[in-house]
Amino acid sequence: MTELPQVVSATELSNSFLGKLIEICFVTADHRRTMEGLVRLGIGPWRVYTFDSTTVTDRIYREQPADFAIKVCFADIGDLAVEIMQPLYGPSIFQEFLDTHGEGIQHIAFDCDEKPWDKRLGEFTGRGFPLTQSGKFMDANAFAFFDTERAAGTVFETYSIPAGFVWPEPEEWYPAPPPAGQAPPVREQRA
Repeated sequence: MTELPQVVSATELSNSFLGKLIEICFVTADHRRTMEGLVRLGIGPWRVYTFDSTTVTDRIYREQPADFAIKVCFADIGDLAVEIMQPLYGPSIFQEFLDTHGEGIQHIAFDCDEKPWDKRLGEFTGRGFPLTQSGKFMDANAFAFFDTERAAGTVFETYSIPAGFVWPEPEEWYPAPPPAGQAPPVREQRA
């Protein structure tokens, strides 16, 4: 980038496109240990899912179709999702992170609500940040990670939750499900 963008407001640059920060993700070798630690810090309850060939389509790793599986856990703090990912098998940027850095915060996610999916991907790649991993949970909720670590110190993700998407009941709740009649917040985004 040779020319700096203009400052549009106290919260926006002329080249802004990321949208709202909506998620922080910890990568771990043991999702249960990490959930337990975060519960002790008051974060939870956790919804636990497995992202694998039965739940995720269009799985791509570094521009190639890939067979990978990840244990994914979500808890919400206001409008921010806290996520835990544990790679289970196959190639992934999450296993690369564990191998290189150990456990810790591996990525942050933005809603990118203002742009259609293809344009979102184009914004990242057009700015020199190639797609590193992607897929579609329940063949609907598209997610994509980009090689932003050298520029920002962490990986950036965007995802698209179509209007009306309903998360399936998790495999488990930790430490327990919410009281009857209280569902987790619905995070809807435009596709």
